Amino acid sequence: MRTLAYGSWPSPVDAALTAAHDGSPEWVGFVGDETWWTEPRPAEGGRRALVRRRQDGTEESVLPAPWNVRSRVLEYGGQPWAGTVRGDRPLVVFTHFADQRLYRWEPGEEPRPLTPVSPVGGGLRWAEPLLDLARGEVWCVLEEFTGEGPGDVRRVLAAVPLDGSAARDRAAVRELGEERHRFVTGPRLSPDGRHAVWLAWDHPRMPWDGTELILAEVTGDGTLRGARTVAGGPEESIAQADWSADGRLLYASDRSGWWNLYRDGEPLCPREEEFGGPLWKLGHRWFAPLADGLVAVVHGRGPARLGILDPDCGELVDAAGHWTEFAPTLATHGERVVAVGASPRSGHEVVELDTRTGRARPVGARHTDPVDPAYYPEPQMRTFTGPAGREVHAHVYPPHNPGCVAPGGELPPYVVWAHGGPTGRAPLVLDLAIAYFTSRGIGVAEVNYGGSTGYGREYRERLREQWGVVDVEDCAAVALALAEEGTADRARLAIRGGSAGGWTTAASLTGTDVYACGTVLYPVLDLTAWGSGETHDFESRYLESLVGPMAEVPGRYAERSPSEHADRITAPFLLLQGLDDVICPPAQCERFLARLDGRRVPHAYLTFEGEGHGFRRAATLVRALEAELSLYAQVFGLNPPDLPTLELAP
Repeated sequence: MRTLAYGSWPSPVDAALTAAHDGSPEWVGFVGDETWWTEPRPAEGGRRALVRRRQDGTEESVLPAPWNVRSRVLEYGGQPWAGTVRGDRPLVVFTHFADQRLYRWEPGEEPRPLTPVSPVGGGLRWAEPLLDLARGEVWCVLEEFTGEGPGDVRRVLAAVPLDGSAARDRAAVRELGEERHRFVTGPRLSPDGRHAVWLAWDHPRMPWDGTELILAEVTGDGTLRGARTVAGGPEESIAQADWSADGRLLYASDRSGWWNLYRDGEPLCPREEEFGGPLWKLGHRWFAPLADGLVAVVHGRGPARLGILDPDCGELVDAAGHWTEFAPTLATHGERVVAVGASPRSGHEVVELDTRTGRARPVGARHTDPVDPAYYPEPQMRTFTGPAGREVHAHVYPPHNPGCVAPGGELPPYVVWAHGGPTGRAPLVLDLAIAYFTSRGIGVAEVNYGGSTGYGREYRERLREQWGVVDVEDCAAVALALAEEGTADRARLAIRGGSAGGWTTAASLTGTDVYACGTVLYPVLDLTAWGSGETHDFESRYLESLVGPMAEVPGRYAERSPSEHADRITAPFLLLQGLDDVICPPAQCERFLARLDGRRVPHAYLTFEGEGHGFRRAATLVRALEAELSLYAQVFGLNPPDLPTLELAP
């Protein structure tokens, strides 16, 4: 055991290893008896590969690079593929990221386009495909840009011919019903095919504020008739809807203050837990009905577990296994359930549960330890006290390295991580980016500040009109509590975050003196510009709930914006930005830096071509992580070995 200062411990968890394991499998489904999913390929330009697990247990990537199975609907995406077996061969449709066209693929053939390219604005985009072989169609959500502005867009349910006749003819795409709402999810058909349900909402609401559950009849010619709202509303969020095997309507509603499950309007398992979540991507699934009437559910308070619910008696039995967190992606086939699970000791992997035997096992993207697991962080789930006595949930990861200890009396530096969203949550799972720091002697505290999901609607709504206040206060409360209890060095506290977490980081650096430095990734910095058309349509009215209506409280937008208070910043910082980001565009960073000009605050601004909102390429991930560590090393007086030095401009 070596005695070395915090931040200088040698670690096998390097930036390249961390980048290689970034991301997780997503969008699980069945094609016949086979399990399929998408998974990241950081070393292949950050594409998402479509992977199948054959019945003999072998895995293969279905489409070679550069095919990238990823939708841009709502910019955050949605279910990008669907498949079935026709004859004895798979038939798959998918969205290709580069051109956003819908393609058809069968083994032994090249993918064939089913939809045209539109020269208007953001073009035509597709999500949540549903194959209808009887009609020779695939039903989808169509997002269609009608002009060059981010708000020049419409979304409808549409049917695309499988014969390719719409590949050059937009008119061959059949719209299924009237355009009634700004946002819609994909349809779910009743077992007899006579009815369809989907979710819809309109500005200024976000889907976690209020959605409507729409029910319609499916006519003989395949149109949707008599659409009507059967649940939900402006202050009730329906997160997901589906049908039981016997044709009863299932949905997750937060009408009780928690997203709970309902069947034909009656609660199935009322608990102060979440059986749903924020609909950032179309097609997220927190529950999936089985053929025998049982329902697979992802549920919990904070971390989300996988369970099987008997809706007739309300009994809920969780799957056995080491997984403590499951993502909102589920599929069922017969008595089989597939999901994506992880734990603090294992990364995300595709998990199959046999409901007959109760056996759960990893079947895809299996976790293998890239280093000795003794270097993994050891998290603590904690609840801190914030302003006015409110609870603040956090995961604390102390420095941890099996071969090193710090000199007696030295306290470690800590970095507070603010998650994105802000309507989101930091999951309690193995993240090698956290291990990159903790194994070198730098602690990490992930804060699920007020506004986070997983703790009920009341906790979520603490951030209503309080963005830049509650999130900043809660992160500071955790940081200062760690210092006051002797866990962290008060003089060596940092904060970092991306997207909404980048906002919280920047607002913390301009509005408090808690942190010695910070790392700001693809942030919101200027509320007035962001809320006046400088972002995409989905979030263009988000600030009305987070800050308040701009017409009524314009001063609040300026008062809280870090870009308006660049003169207050004194702590060194690192700013990281993708040049293709249309959600938080580079212009925000550039204006912020222009207002900082001449103030001689040490900082660095790194930009990355080909990266959007969130980094996916291995080279980008390596550069960003090493730059972040170098910032902390310079500010905190650390000496990590073999680290490129980040140049900080005066």
